[in-house]
Amino acid sequence: MTPDHAQRIAITTWRVYAHPLPAGYHVLAERLWPRGLRKADLPLDAWPKDLTPSTALRQWFAHDPVRWDEFRKRYLAELAEQQETARALLTQAAGSPLILLYAAHDQEHNGALVLRDFLQTLVKSPPDAA
Repeated sequence: MTPDHAQRIAITTWRVYAHPLPAGYHVLAERLWPRGLRKADLPLDAWPKDLTPSTALRQWFAHDPVRWDEFRKRYLAELAEQQETARALLTQAAGSPLILLYAAHDQEHNGALVLRDFLQTLVKSPPDAA
């Protein structure tokens, strides 16, 4: 992906239960399927589980805002090991807004925010610099 092409990717987060979903390339940023939703009711373009928090990290965090800073640090370390997968996702979404869907109630402390920030960093840095 060229830097010029990458600069055009808008990356946003959206709660999976808020309808209607905005237009774009829809990516589920959760390791587990959201409760109460049928797969037929959620139009997804991708569900890259390798880019979601590990099961151990997700269970440790347990959506506790007190653990947010440490969760963010650990999750970014996990994502650093998945740069190739993350860049592939950006390439797939090129030309469309990238919508990271999350299920958490907390709009300020969820994994989709960390993934968004990580992807935005990749967009700004060429593959050789990563």
